[in-house]
Amino acid sequence: MPQPPDADPPRCAIYRCSRRAETYLYVAMVDGEPDLSRLPDGLLDSLGRREHVMDLELPPGRRLARVDRDEVVAALAEQGFFLQLPPPLPDP
Repeated sequence: MPQPPDADPPRCAIYRCSRRAETYLYVAMVDGEPDLSRLPDGLLDSLGRREHVMDLELPPGRRLARVDRDEVVAALAEQGFFLQLPPPLPDP
């Protein structure tokens, strides 16, 4: 569902995950704080220690390096998080 033009853009906290290289966890912000309550049981344990990288606003038109902004926003709205996995390795 598109956002009304006067709505605040979605915000998220981004964490680097220690157990998996190039893996980032985007977590929806609620009242200015990351809402970890919607994460599935065991997800945080499987990713290891989290290192906060940044908080980010996601207004329409925002470009992200490796993922589609609309895909991230949809996942944040539906499940409260988005998991960015490393890019696939090239074929030898």
